[in-house]
Amino acid sequence: MVKKGLLATSIIAALVGCSALQSSQQSAVNLLAQNLDIDYQVITNHGASQGLECQNLGAEWASCNQVKMTLVNQGPAVDSKDWSIYFHSIRLILAVDSDQFKVSHITGDLHKLQPTEKFDGFAAGEQVELPLIGEYWQLFDTDFMPRAFVSAPQAKPKVIASLDTENIDSFVSGLEGNNLKRTPDDENIFASAISRFEKNQDLAKQDVSAHIIPTPVRVEIGRGLLDITKGIALPSGVFLPEQYQALVERANTLGVDLDGQRPVDIAMTPNAFSGQFAKSGAYQLQISSSGITISAFDQVGAFYAVQSIFALVDSLNPESLPVVSIKDAPRFDYRGVMVDVARNFHSKQAIIATLEQMAAYKMNKLHLHLTDDEGWRLEIPGLPELTDIGGQRCFDEQEQNCLLPQLGSGPSANNFGSGYFSRADFVEILKYATARNIEVIPEIDMPAHARAAVVSMEARYQRLMQENKPQQADEYRLLDPRDTSNVTTVQFYDRKSFINPCLPSSARFVDKVISEVSAMYKDAGATLSTWHFGGDEAKNIKLGAGFQDINATDKVAWKGNIDVAKQDKPFAKSPQCQALVASGEVSDFAHLPSYFAEQVAKIVKDKQIDNFQAWQDGLKYSDGPKAFATTNTRVNFWDVLYWGGTKSVYEWADKGFDVIVSNPDYVYMDMPYEVDPKERGYYWATRATDSRKMFGFAPENMPQNAETSLDRDGKGFSGTTDIAARPLYGLSAQLWSETVRTDAQYEYMVFPRVLAAAERAWHKGTWENDVKVGVEYSQTTNRVDKVQLAKDYNRFANILGQRELAKLEKSGIDYRLPIPGAKIEMGRLRMNSSFPGVGLQYSLDGDNWQMYKDSARPIVTGDVYIRSVSASGNKSSRVTKVSHS
Repeated sequence: MVKKGLLATSIIAALVGCSALQSSQQSAVNLLAQNLDIDYQVITNHGASQGLECQNLGAEWASCNQVKMTLVNQGPAVDSKDWSIYFHSIRLILAVDSDQFKVSHITGDLHKLQPTEKFDGFAAGEQVELPLIGEYWQLFDTDFMPRAFVSAPQAKPKVIASLDTENIDSFVSGLEGNNLKRTPDDENIFASAISRFEKNQDLAKQDVSAHIIPTPVRVEIGRGLLDITKGIALPSGVFLPEQYQALVERANTLGVDLDGQRPVDIAMTPNAFSGQFAKSGAYQLQISSSGITISAFDQVGAFYAVQSIFALVDSLNPESLPVVSIKDAPRFDYRGVMVDVARNFHSKQAIIATLEQMAAYKMNKLHLHLTDDEGWRLEIPGLPELTDIGGQRCFDEQEQNCLLPQLGSGPSANNFGSGYFSRADFVEILKYATARNIEVIPEIDMPAHARAAVVSMEARYQRLMQENKPQQADEYRLLDPRDTSNVTTVQFYDRKSFINPCLPSSARFVDKVISEVSAMYKDAGATLSTWHFGGDEAKNIKLGAGFQDINATDKVAWKGNIDVAKQDKPFAKSPQCQALVASGEVSDFAHLPSYFAEQVAKIVKDKQIDNFQAWQDGLKYSDGPKAFATTNTRVNFWDVLYWGGTKSVYEWADKGFDVIVSNPDYVYMDMPYEVDPKERGYYWATRATDSRKMFGFAPENMPQNAETSLDRDGKGFSGTTDIAARPLYGLSAQLWSETVRTDAQYEYMVFPRVLAAAERAWHKGTWENDVKVGVEYSQTTNRVDKVQLAKDYNRFANILGQRELAKLEKSGIDYRLPIPGAKIEMGRLRMNSSFPGVGLQYSLDGDNWQMYKDSARPIVTGDVYIRSVSASGNKSSRVTKVSHS
């Protein structure tokens, strides 16, 4: 028998040893996190042509880049080997050229760098260079995510201080010269002061006091002004109380008194509207020197008429309105904005602010992308794990408390990667939207892009099994534990990214979620009329055309070599799905996502929801709208035009779907504004989409866009269709949030270019041709009235520069001010703006700023710093410079 004293001594010794280990590991973690400087330098974006083994490393399309990751120890020496650095890379890291370190992929964009046995420590002041080979290319600063962190088995993880910043270019270099090119023959014009100046040269300041955004169908401008210094008298009885309050709030923002003296007469006269004007939202507005008269098709039209009055207000000097007559109606029934709050969370306040602006510019659908692999953002009563775990990101390798870090969120849950809307938050959003005639469309993405849900329900399963409640544990489980399918999703997740469509528990989960969301709408006094299924990208990317089997005898040089035999289609090794396919109910595994969409549509119909919506690829194997139980089936069309979208959009309409144009190359607001590595965003579809490009989009004549825009490499393409066009249902602008972490970044990416999307959704330009079968467009055709297009954009840009940006600022929107164009001619500085009317400033030293006036161009020597400034003077654009040639 061991004596008690000896046993106690042994336990104490063990605890001391454990404590010492923890202390040693924590010390190493703290030192590395505090003292490591990390820099990423792009060496080449054209690895294959530079002799890198892209193909043999299994890079898709045999395309890879090389980045030098430099680590400098600014503190005391660290000899420990028992630590790891977790870092984020949107490009899959394929290799590291070092015998002292190894890199492994964890999940999504999360990678781990750890020492090997040959690691000989970090000496004080030591610099270590690690050549990394990654897939594809790195073209923008935001390809590099911040907040890498250090961890050890017995230590609390710590963010590396030098990377704990949103100032990405502080640790990124090398994006210049040929490294700005996706391929060596990239023909994009990279943004500079001179290129911006040349692009803006066709713009000139003009009087737009009687013009509004979005453009009405008909406008007649009269003479004189209506004095509103003593306010206008808006009758409250015409509107529901919450609608009237919404108008009051907008009026207060703009400095307009709605209890004033100038009368506003409003009448509901639906029989007075015919043809294109006989629809919800139509109105007639007459402003004379004595008062205002509104004739509306319905209450929505009356609301929009008042918004048109506000649109004519100069918020810097709200004293008068121009005499004008307007007859107006919307172009599309669906005029939408999609906001992704799943990848990174955006606050209730940011969503409320967006809804206010949507109402001002007559947009009527807010599509909330509430769930994805990286987060579940809506409280569901009865399923607390969805938000307690799926709504949080932190460093928990077992994912029992949170999801693993992604997209630069760091190791703690106190970040923009964490967060969700409580039930009360969502009800408040619904009420706010309903008061502004905006339908909120919830998207619960499935069966792919569902990792947050799957992991959360696995945690629920484990909890209930530990409580000896196996029946409850299985009730909402979304993963078949016997499924061993080897799958890689488009953003590098595995089979946990998929809800298994063959499990009865998956259907129960869907039913539960829809029921709870429907109850929220009921409590808000709103109608849940559309359910968005998601449905996109349910595939294994390793089975795509960019790869070939490593054992193939007829290899091609531009495909990556992998062992294709080890790859599976999603669910292919799930016994439940194997049985479903064997029964003949589903023809093969590729059809399972569309099969699941059809099953979910039945649940949607049972909940008395009329409209079923999805990204189009989620429905591609179904037999048209008749395969779905709901009254209407709608698709967000997101094919890239230069990859065949000029034709495929009409294929979807021809099948009978309600098509909502949502093209990545024109109305994705997560794409950069300019071809400039300092701009934020992904760029797989286009290198740039600014307000001008979005304004010039022809959503009903897709081929036409080939004449007015270029592909992602700055090259022309051709567009045509052999399918007769049917009417399209709507237009939606999308904001995906992978690179958009904060609310300020979100508003920068959305505003002001969403106003151009509002313009195209409401108004068809006279330069938009009707689509015709067999008519081809390209850079060599001349079918588009580009003179009229330029004239229309000049008017739009002037309204933005002279009125709308100031309104955004008064609303507290952190919008993007345009970076000026500039050049130096004969020693004098010339500047211009993409939005005439925006203030321009220059500085000779970067500190002391002076207003630029074109009538008095300053004489300058050397480099000149330039920026735009807001009307209030409180906001400025990013600073660039122009050099004396």
